[in-house]
Amino acid sequence: SDFVLVWETIPRELLKPKDSSENKGVRERSAIIHRTWRKRFLDKLLDIGIHMEKHVSRMEKKVVHYLLLSAPWSVLCYYAEELQLRLPLQALPNQASNWSARVLGRLGIRNVMAEEVPNLPLDHYTCQFKVNKLQWFLGSDRQDTFFSTTQRHQILYEILATTQYGRSKDREVGVDWLLSENVFSAAFPLHDGPFKLPPEESAPSSLNQRQILFQYWANWRKWYKYQPLDHIRKYFGEKVAFYFAWLGFYTGWLLPAAVVGTLVFIAGIFLMFDDVPAQEVCESKEQYRMCPLCKSCPYWLLSSICKTFKAGRLFDHGGTIFFSMFMSLWAVMFLEYWKRMNASLAHRWDCSDFEDIEERPRPQFTAMAPMTIINPITGAEEPYFPKRNRHHRILAGSMVIIMMIAIVVMFVVSVILYRVVVAILLSSSGYFRFVASASRIASITGSVVNLLFILILSKIYISLAHFLTKWEMHRTQTKYEDAFIFKVFVFQFVNFYSSPFYVAFFKGKFVGYPGNYVNFLGVRNEECSPGGCLIELAQELLIIMVGKQIINNMQEVVIPKLKCWWQKQRFASSKKVPKEGESVQAEKAPWEMNYQLLVFEGLFDEYLEMVMQFGFITIFVAACPLAPLFALLNNWVEIRLDAQKFVCDYRRPVAERAQGIGIWFYILEVIAHLAVISNAFLIAFTSDFLPRTYYKYIYDINLHGYVNFSLSHAPWDFVQHNNSACRYQAFRDLDGNFSSTYWQLLTIRLGFIIAFEHVVFFIAGLIKLLVPDIPESVEVKVKRERYLAKEALAENKVGFASLGTLAAELQLAAPLPPPVLPSCFEAPQ
Repeated sequence: SDFVLVWETIPRELLKPKDSSENKGVRERSAIIHRTWRKRFLDKLLDIGIHMEKHVSRMEKKVVHYLLLSAPWSVLCYYAEELQLRLPLQALPNQASNWSARVLGRLGIRNVMAEEVPNLPLDHYTCQFKVNKLQWFLGSDRQDTFFSTTQRHQILYEILATTQYGRSKDREVGVDWLLSENVFSAAFPLHDGPFKLPPEESAPSSLNQRQILFQYWANWRKWYKYQPLDHIRKYFGEKVAFYFAWLGFYTGWLLPAAVVGTLVFIAGIFLMFDDVPAQEVCESKEQYRMCPLCKSCPYWLLSSICKTFKAGRLFDHGGTIFFSMFMSLWAVMFLEYWKRMNASLAHRWDCSDFEDIEERPRPQFTAMAPMTIINPITGAEEPYFPKRNRHHRILAGSMVIIMMIAIVVMFVVSVILYRVVVAILLSSSGYFRFVASASRIASITGSVVNLLFILILSKIYISLAHFLTKWEMHRTQTKYEDAFIFKVFVFQFVNFYSSPFYVAFFKGKFVGYPGNYVNFLGVRNEECSPGGCLIELAQELLIIMVGKQIINNMQEVVIPKLKCWWQKQRFASSKKVPKEGESVQAEKAPWEMNYQLLVFEGLFDEYLEMVMQFGFITIFVAACPLAPLFALLNNWVEIRLDAQKFVCDYRRPVAERAQGIGIWFYILEVIAHLAVISNAFLIAFTSDFLPRTYYKYIYDINLHGYVNFSLSHAPWDFVQHNNSACRYQAFRDLDGNFSSTYWQLLTIRLGFIIAFEHVVFFIAGLIKLLVPDIPESVEVKVKRERYLAKEALAENKVGFASLGTLAAELQLAAPLPPPVLPSCFEAPQ
């Protein structure tokens, strides 16, 4: 069978007798409506020609009905042409290759990442299926294997998604609506068989496709091996395969970034011990008496922040500039080389023109569109929703997004206020430990509170975005997903990055000076902790990025296992009741075992997690050179975790076609460009690099006296009012006005930003020019494929003409020797 429909019923004798007659009546009416819809739907499927096989599993408290569906040859042929499926003309050896394998081969180094996976799928020259050209397609004489398993699933899902069971104006169309109304409990294609290997030693070639994926992909021992992408594509379809191809490619590219980042961090450790300003701070004792950090806070000594100041040097040194530039160019090169990889895979998997030419309207759009129109590309009549109406709906949806972003900003402001209040309370508490580390405690707890807000708001918004995107009525699945992804990404970008952006570019920049501090909502603006804002930003990034990764990985390990366990317990507690004369089966049927697995909910969460991670390791990399290392370690785990979920825990998803990773690529490009600008501003305004460089060239190359240079004296009126002199970090004179040094540094900072951006964007532009989007080898293959396809078709035409069968071909008569064709030419009734 190709597909399974499941529904559950409760026998009348097991209904609760305590229920009121009103509740019973409501339940019975609902059951009657569900039965009616189900009967109409299944009758329509029978009319189309779908074969059905029913199995009933009687439990103690319910009855589970399994309906196994399969499409006959005639229906498969008809819908294969309707869906414009591509089928093979000629087989080729599999031409899969990996750039690292080629490099290692040239160097003569043994490639430990390569592994021979059994039953490697062949490559093919393909073209769109036409019923009247059936004999030209490879394997057309073998009806059982001509269509692949995933193609049969696609055809069955198309039929189920477009079959009407009531009035279309009431949306009474398609299995998805029936599932949402609980008429059916589940609808899914079956897995190929069990994923566990047989107990006896068997030949690898005799394993089913699921066992091969489990053994050679979803296995922790294979963490360093290449992923079998062609096997993944054959079993799960192009959309899932493109996700894993991108994730593997991204993880491979993280390796050089992690190595360079770790070296920069190690360099920071050595610089920390030899740093002259750090030594001056630690040895200053009572030399620098600092102004209070709040109204009720005491004066404090600069020497008390010795350890924090030293820790700041781990992230803030000359290597940071190099690493920021390196990561900006790394991001550009990564995306350029992914374009090439994408083009190679799209050609090999026959989906190069999918979105432009072949993609059909979504089944839900087809069912609910109010009118039809002629498609200007295909010339076929298609359902249509007026663009003006869609634009109005998109505009209304945008207002909701803006409102949600405003809520996020309110939460960020509340976290800032929380940090200020906690810092004041701890500083005025009188406990020495709390007073000394008030700012750090407030900052760390604020980051944790912010992470909790992020996770809660994300859950609420995603369900809202689903509703809005459905309401907007997008024609194709690709456009629908792109609209949904864009909505959620804009929200998540603000949600995740607003707090780090505040720490990086706003915190401590607008505080005023002693005697004239700037207030916000009646509270004095936050200052950076004594060690500087860069170490605070690094701490914020590590808590949000690493904290989110740990929580996500725990969820991905624990939640699917718990859900699977609960599903099995639910079925185990409802023991199977055998009929008279029937013994209870020791082994459950495949459809029962598949029904106990989890529902596949799409790739959105997987992509979002990785794209947000990409933002953390590029936009703020100047503050945390270890971010790529944490990302690499996480992704090694992520690939195998996701593989196990797909192979072991999820029901098999309906294979979907795709041309690449969709709108995610354009989002990554925007992040890469934003990263250049962000890092330039981060180095110029948040880092101490430029003030130190200025001091080196103007005053002392060894930085002796830099600490005194970076501190200003409190204004006279503040000193007189408090009867005490103090210092604070700024470039101001004794009247509180900006000094000439401040304006000179501001000019240097702005000049650095312009120079940094121009250099990086110029080199990035050169990389784009030098690296073509489509590899030359792929362009040659495409031209060769078109030429061979034309030659093959021409030879067939000549053959038919010489036999005098051209007229017969036009009349759809069978050629000699005659394959079994007649049943394939009639559309299902």
